[in-house]
Amino acid sequence: MLKINNNSGLFDDITHYNSENCNNRPNNTIIDTIIIHCISLPAGSYDNQNIVDLFMNNLDINQDPSFESLKDVKVSSHLLIKRDGEIIQFVPFNLRAWHAGVSKHKEKENCNDYSIGIELEGTDKSNFTDTQYERLNEIIKSLKDYYPKIVDENIIGHNEVSPDRKNDPGPFFEWNRIKV
Repeated sequence: MLKINNNSGLFDDITHYNSENCNNRPNNTIIDTIIIHCISLPAGSYDNQNIVDLFMNNLDINQDPSFESLKDVKVSSHLLIKRDGEIIQFVPFNLRAWHAGVSKHKEKENCNDYSIGIELEGTDKSNFTDTQYERLNEIIKSLKDYYPKIVDENIIGHNEVSPDRKNDPGPFFEWNRIKV
């Protein structure tokens, strides 16, 4: 089982990168939401370092024409689950990752303040792997144990908090495989 280190706010025994794209959460914030996203760079291309480079502000935008829109973009997520199930953490859970942007859930704005962002390597137009669902369930169980205010109703997609801008994780994401 994945364990959160109380001192660092990081999962033990996984790969960590320290993204600068984060900051402190507002005082007295209760973490009660998980937002699921998906990403691949370029879209549908896997097994490369482009997501890591984006979250670490090292993406070479000249590498692919689709990257031009990412010039000077500062984003991050707490976690990335790659197609093979590898988990990478970019931001400690006690800090605010920059994953949801302009967002609102249940009349609460600024979802980055009180949520944990999890990226799945993939697209909103394709299936995710069985291994990704297995790892996501591990993560969710650990987060719910550590943050008891996270309930199934607050495990949502990016499309639910930014419906005018985003549609991930998309129609191929199988919600019934994680909400147990």
